[in-house]
Amino acid sequence: MCLGIPGKIIEINDATNKLATVDVSGVKRQVNIACIVDEQHPPESCIGDWVLVHVGFAMNRINEKDAKETLQLLQEMAELMVDY
Repeated sequence: MCLGIPGKIIEINDATNKLATVDVSGVKRQVNIACIVDEQHPPESCIGDWVLVHVGFAMNRINEKDAKETLQLLQEMAELMVDY
């Protein structure tokens, strides 16, 4: 089983190599966006997109509502683990 973490693309660092900065709950990481770009949705148009990030790759786009719900659930799970 794989875990994709929601993040928001905030900057395109290298359009040629399809690298972008994604903000995941305040943590900024560079990820590869090759899986989510094509001729109709080039790298430059990805800023502001919510994506699922897995091992340094944006695997697919998701809507903001689902992203925020998932982040909230992950936060609640983390809080439960602290008490465990």
